[in-house]
Amino acid sequence: MKEVLAVIRMNQIGRTKQALVDAGFPGFNAVQVTGRGRQAIEAEAVEALNQNPEYATEVLPLLGRIPRLIPKRLLSIVVSDEQVERVVTTLIRTNQTRNPGDGKIFVLPVTETVRVRTGETGRVALDEMTG
Repeated sequence: MKEVLAVIRMNQIGRTKQALVDAGFPGFNAVQVTGRGRQAIEAEAVEALNQNPEYATEVLPLLGRIPRLIPKRLLSIVVSDEQVERVVTTLIRTNQTRNPGDGKIFVLPVTETVRVRTGETGRVALDEMTG
């Protein structure tokens, strides 16, 4: 099993949720986070405003501040080893604009999964159709 962590733009969460469901991955967690990559926030902010002017209230207060952190979404999706490539491909296809700030994807090993309600473990605990 693997955990796929994806850091994406805030304004991409709706499209990403739908793309994951359409690809057969309805179960995941999402949290709001702040962070930054190597690029200066000014370039990211200008690009974000050009693409989505409605996000001006999120982006404009961040300009000129230090530390320059921008709001993002962090998705956590636990899947079987065989499903990793499909999840990663779905995330890239949905979030790639080819501009700085598109995000990052991390794939981590998961040693065990337990369904709290039933105590089932392993891959069975991941399957939405059992338990």
